[in-house]
Amino acid sequence: MGKEIERKFLIKGDDWKKNSKEVLFRQGYLSTVKERTVRVRTIDNKGFLTIKGITVGATRAEYEYEISVSDANEMLDSLCEKPIIEKTRTKIEYKGLIWEIDKFFGENEGLIVAEVELVSEDQKPAIPEWIGEEVTGDPRYFNSNLIKNPFKNW
Repeated sequence: MGKEIERKFLIKGDDWKKNSKEVLFRQGYLSTVKERTVRVRTIDNKGFLTIKGITVGATRAEYEYEISVSDANEMLDSLCEKPIIEKTRTKIEYKGLIWEIDKFFGENEGLIVAEVELVSEDQKPAIPEWIGEEVTGDPRYFNSNLIKNPFKNW
């Protein structure tokens, strides 16, 4: 079984932007029930279908499959719940871990979060100075919930 162990944080300041390369993501959801989410995503010219289980602590089951970008775009445009999540992602290596910073647009304009994937829930990552409050357990920050209650409505 695939497994994802991830912590999520807000960002403070702009220091994370130094020497960063942003990649455009579009993603939507075919299912957003809390027991399972089914996500369609494009990253540049690739498409992906991802199934995730319920989050317990910072861990959940995760299965991801590459699909054609044309199928992914068709699903995003015609099958996925609206609004579609649009964001750029920047990856930054810090003390042996990769931090992914997502800067949202559209209905979620102004939201910037950082995620780090861990080997175990008790792993203690080194925290960069541009990391702010941890929001791992706050369901408002789940991408699947950002389509139901976009950041602009908070």
